[in-house]
Amino acid sequence: MHSLVLVTGGTGYVGGRLIEALERRGTPLRCLARTPEALRARVSPATEVVAGDALDAASLDRALAGVHTAYYLVHSMGATKDFADLDRQAARTFGDAARRAGVQRIVYLGGLGDAGDDLSPHLRSRHETGEVLGESGVPVIEFRASIVIGAGSLSFEMVRALTERLPVMICPRWVAIQAQPIAIDDVVAYLVGALTLPAAGSRVFEIGGPDVVSYGDIMQEYARQRGLRRLMIPVPLLTPHLSSLWLGLVTPLYARVGRKLIRSIRNATVVRHPEALDVFPVKPLGLRDAIARALATPAIPAVAPRWSDARSSGVTRTPASSEPAARATVLQLRDERTIVVDAGAEAAFAPVRRIGGDHGWYAANMLWRLRGVLDLLVGGVGMRRGRRDPETLVPGDPLDFWRVQAFEPGRRLRLEAEMRLPGRAWLEFEVEPIDAGHSRIRQTAIFEPTPVWGRLYWYALLPLHGIVFSGMLRGIARRAVRVRETDGRKGVMLAAV
Repeated sequence: MHSLVLVTGGTGYVGGRLIEALERRGTPLRCLARTPEALRARVSPATEVVAGDALDAASLDRALAGVHTAYYLVHSMGATKDFADLDRQAARTFGDAARRAGVQRIVYLGGLGDAGDDLSPHLRSRHETGEVLGESGVPVIEFRASIVIGAGSLSFEMVRALTERLPVMICPRWVAIQAQPIAIDDVVAYLVGALTLPAAGSRVFEIGGPDVVSYGDIMQEYARQRGLRRLMIPVPLLTPHLSSLWLGLVTPLYARVGRKLIRSIRNATVVRHPEALDVFPVKPLGLRDAIARALATPAIPAVAPRWSDARSSGVTRTPASSEPAARATVLQLRDERTIVVDAGAEAAFAPVRRIGGDHGWYAANMLWRLRGVLDLLVGGVGMRRGRRDPETLVPGDPLDFWRVQAFEPGRRLRLEAEMRLPGRAWLEFEVEPIDAGHSRIRQTAIFEPTPVWGRLYWYALLPLHGIVFSGMLRGIARRAVRVRETDGRKGVMLAAV
């Protein structure tokens, strides 16, 4: 009989894939999530999802009760504060809670890099996290990996976007740094393999594929398999800051994560101690096969994990305070508009559930894109993340520079802003049926400003609100009528058949 396993970081890319593998294996599974509703739609009914945070000791005590093995797959790379300090605090809090709960093993995924190489802050934090977890006294199995290749991974999606969109690439120095990429399926195989590893105290395993290459080599191999010709021009003077802005303009990465990623690429990340190949029954794929496998899944399904799903890819929020209605004591500024449309509730909601990404925002799209560029320039998420699927949404999905906070099909969508703002913001759409052929759409923008700058920001943008918000609602109404007319024509055709 399998023992109970806890997975943290399940809304992230690796964590999501690990959950799928453990569910297939029949492992009794509990998942810790700051936003449980974002994860419940993606796991099997047998998997328990509990609310909690790696910085909240009380929630960890509840989550770790009865757990044999705990996977620690969280990080704070996207945080606006000192991410290394947050990672250190979280690892210490988690390790102490695991010791109190009698956990037998912690499995942690960190990053490759030689400790004597003046590691970047990101890689240094990855190593330190493993050390802090070990200080708890609970045995830690630490895997250290380089670039992860797979549809939806941060590194691969960056390579995909750059190679697909730029026939001529200006390549800064980091593009030539050596790495040892590994396929996502192989990473997951190692993580699952840790469950049955004989007890022998804490151990560190360096994992990677058989090929030592650079980001440039990965892009060239991607281009070869896609039948693309790409010219790469080295430019050693491009700084991490400028590189991160460049990445934010042409890839799904946003500037803050891009900057930290690029700074971490200054170090070679190659396997120096290949002991994992002898201990685990895993034969890692080479770069060519790993890319081919990733390309075999060009469209990421609505429930498949992506790097940008993780909360660290956006803005850290406290779930208990995320509901705007629950914060009535806080000053809230609102822009509420309604419109009645000649369409049923399903047709009226169709353009709402399709909002953002390639569908756009139904009005003033140039202003939305400009806001995204300005957000990138100040280290925000920008508009490049798009959306996971053009037709469906689940809570927790990133959507341009918003994140889906609530989604009720045919009735309600609420988004929470992740762009840089002097306050917090939500955008909510509600559809009410009036009768069989008419519906009311209510659109509400909610803003909780900081005392001075937030209010100045809101009132300075009031003229634009009139253009953007009213135009958006009218655009949604027009699309709703088109959906109704299209469905009506389909009905006539079916009747004729």
